[in-house]
Amino acid sequence: MPFQIIRNDIARVKADVIVNTANPEPVIGRGTDSAIYAAAGEEKLLACRKEIGRIAPGQAAATPAFLLHARYILHTVGPVWVDGNRGEREILHACYTNCLSLAFELRAESIAFPLIATGIYGFPREEALSIALEEISRFLLTHEMQVILVVFDRDSFELSAKLIREIDEYIDDNGVKALRAAEYPFLGTERETDAGTLSALSERRETDILRPETYRRQKRPLANSRLSESLPDAPSALSAVRSTEEEPMYDSAPLPDLSPDFSDAPLEELLDHTGETFQQRLLHLIDESGMTNAEVYKKANIDRRVFSRMQSRKDYRPKKVTAVAFAIALRLDMDSMMDLLSRAEIALSPSSKFDLIISYFVSHRIYDIFEINAVLFKYGQPILGEA
Repeated sequence: MPFQIIRNDIARVKADVIVNTANPEPVIGRGTDSAIYAAAGEEKLLACRKEIGRIAPGQAAATPAFLLHARYILHTVGPVWVDGNRGEREILHACYTNCLSLAFELRAESIAFPLIATGIYGFPREEALSIALEEISRFLLTHEMQVILVVFDRDSFELSAKLIREIDEYIDDNGVKALRAAEYPFLGTERETDAGTLSALSERRETDILRPETYRRQKRPLANSRLSESLPDAPSALSAVRSTEEEPMYDSAPLPDLSPDFSDAPLEELLDHTGETFQQRLLHLIDESGMTNAEVYKKANIDRRVFSRMQSRKDYRPKKVTAVAFAIALRLDMDSMMDLLSRAEIALSPSSKFDLIISYFVSHRIYDIFEINAVLFKYGQPILGEA
C-alpha cells in the first residue's frame, strides 16, 4: 500500500531510500544517526558525508546506502525544539517535503522515515506525527511511491490524549449502539437507541422487526470534497476535536416496499435478480461522487495496480481493510458503508476493536485515512489499504 506504519529499527527496513535524522555537521550523532552509520558501515558513510559538508536545518542530501537494505540514505537535519516559536514547525515540514522531493528525483519507489526530530531533539511527538502525516498525505496525492513511517514502539507513537479518550469512551459506551443502529435503523439516530429499547426489540419476532414495509434504506448524496480539503490546516490536527450533529439515517415515517415480489419465484429467477457486486457498486459510487478513480484510490491508500485489477474483475472480493478504505475515501455514512461492505460479505461487529474504531470515525464524519491509520496502529489494529 502507498502508506504504511510499521514498528521496527529503521536501519533494518528494506526500502529504496532510508531517511536519517542527521547532525548538521559531518559527524556521527546519537540516536537514529548513530544506528544508521553502524548498520551502513561507519567509515565509508562518514567519508561520503564529509564530502557533502554542513547541512542546514530542514535540508536533505543523499549518499549511497552501503550495507543497508536500500539504495540511498537521505540525511536531513531536523529542528531542535526550544519553545515552538523559533521556526521549529516550519523546519520539520521542510524536512519531509525536501526528502520526498529528493526521493522522487532519485526515482525511488519506496522511502522509509523515522519520526524526525522526536528523539534527542525533543520535538513533541504528537505534533511531529501530525506534520509527518500532513506532508506524506499531500505528497501521495500527486505521486506514486510507497512511504513507510517507522517507529521503534507504539509507546513512542503519541496521539492526542483527548482523541484517544474519546475513542476509548466510544468503544466502551457507544460502540454497540452505533452498530446496532444499522440493525434497527427505524429507531433513528444513536441518541435515540438505549439498552432498554434494544432489549425489548430482541424479544420481538424477527419478521416483525425486519419486514420490508417497516423501513427502507435511504440514499444520500456523497460528499465531493477532495483530499486536499481534508488535510489538516495546522500541525496539531490530531488534537482537533471534531463533532457534528448526527443526521437520522432513516426517515421516521414508514415507506412503501417498492422492491419486486419474488416470494413465489423459482430459484433460477431469484438468481437472475442478484444485486450489484462490490466492484459494480464501488464503481457506481465513484461515478456519483464526482471524483476521479485516481482521487479515490489515492484517498483509500490503495496502489494503482491493485485498483486496476479490481476494476477489471466483476467478482473482485476485497479484504475488510481494503473495502473499508474505499468507504472512507468516498466519505460514506454508516448506512452506505455497511451496504457497500455487505456486497463483499463483510460486516462490522460490536466485539471488534477495529470495527468500533472505524465506526467512531465514520459516525463523527472524520475521513482522513492517514489519521485513522495512525489511530488503528496505536491500538494494534491493521491499517486501511490493500492487503
